[in-house]
This record gives sequence, C-alpha cells and structure tokens, in this order.
Amino acid sequence: MSEHPPEQQPDQPEEPSEPPAVHPVRLIVNDDLKRSRLTVFFRLLLLIPHLFWQCIWTLAATGCVIINWFAVLFTGRSPEDLHLYLARVLRYRTHLGSYVALVSNPYPTFFGRQGAHPVDLEVDGPDRQPRLVTLFRLVLAIPAFIVAYVLMIVMFFVALVGWFVALVIGRMPKGMRDLSAYCLRYEAQMTAYLMILTSRYPSLSGTPTS
Repeated sequence: MSEHPPEQQPDQPEEPSEPPAVHPVRLIVNDDLKRSRLTVFFRLLLLIPHLFWQCIWTLAATGCVIINWFAVLFTGRSPEDLHLYLARVLRYRTHLGSYVALVSNPYPTFFGRQGAHPVDLEVDGPDRQPRLVTLFRLVLAIPAFIVAYVLMIVMFFVALVGWFVALVIGRMPKGMRDLSAYCLRYEAQMTAYLMILTSRYPSLSGTPTS
C-alpha cells in the first residue's frame, strides 16, 4: 500500500507592508530640463528684485514663526491662517531657490502660490504637534541644519557647473537637476521643521518629488 504524500499547506498570503508615511512637505518637479541661455547668463542680475522682496518676506515671517511657536506650544497646533501664510513663504523661497540653482527655468513669481512654478512645494495643512518637540525645536534641528548646510554646498557646485553646461547646450542634465532638487527638497523640509509647520523631521530618503 503506497503512502500518500503529506498534504501541502496552502501558502499563507503575506500581509501587505504599510508604505512609508508621506512627508507633509513635498517637492514636485515638472521641469522639462530646457534652459534659456540668455536668462542663464544674466541669472544673478535677474535675481536683484527678488533679493529685496525676500528680505521683506523674511522679516515678516520671522515674527510669524515666533507667534506660531507659542501657539503650537500652548495649543499643540498651528492656527490655520498662520500656517497657510508660512507655507506660502516657504513655497516662495523654494521657487526662488530652484531658479537660482538652475533646477527650473521660468522666472519665479513674487507670491509663492501653489502651481505657479514647475518646481513646486506641497505643504499639508496644520496637524497636531508634540509640545515637547516644539519646545526644543531649535536644539533638535541642529543635526538637520548641518546636513542641509552640506547639501547647500553640493547644490552650489552643481549649479556652478550647470551654469556653464546650460550656456553651451541650452539644457540642464537630468542627473544634475535631480541632485539639486534632492538638496532643495531636504532644505525645504528642514526649514519647515524650523518654522513649526510640521513636527516631522526632514528625510534623506525618497526621490526629489517626495
């Protein structure tokens, strides 16, 4: 009498792993890599009006960040209007930074509206933030600030080389553009953390558009 082979247990379906949580501050890149040789050549001169405008925004935003810090410290949440204003300041800063670093080509607007630039910033609405993390935000941000500083140096040298490349071929190489976008994304997330827009620490993982 032949022995029956042991019955095989059906494969147990694997439980789907949860995807990593999306960062509340995301860089969106819809750039086509084309660069105007004329505006690339005169890029620093074209920035002069924005330098004055950014000083005004920075002065206003500094006071708002202090108010936001106290608001989150006492209530655990940013006031919505204040959050929206600071998000717009950060978005304008990102639009301008992408133009300076040749991550994008169109001249940035002065108002930081979402969708107004091919390299854009999405910022989620206000959410609960731990009061203890808020209290020690400046201390906790020191490692992220150091990383952001290093990445800004990288972005500077990429932009310097990219300036010559774009003048010759009228395009920004994708690899160089993506590296600068990665640096810009981290800097935006670090600044959002300092501005009390989110308690989520800046992330080194992910693509430039996450």
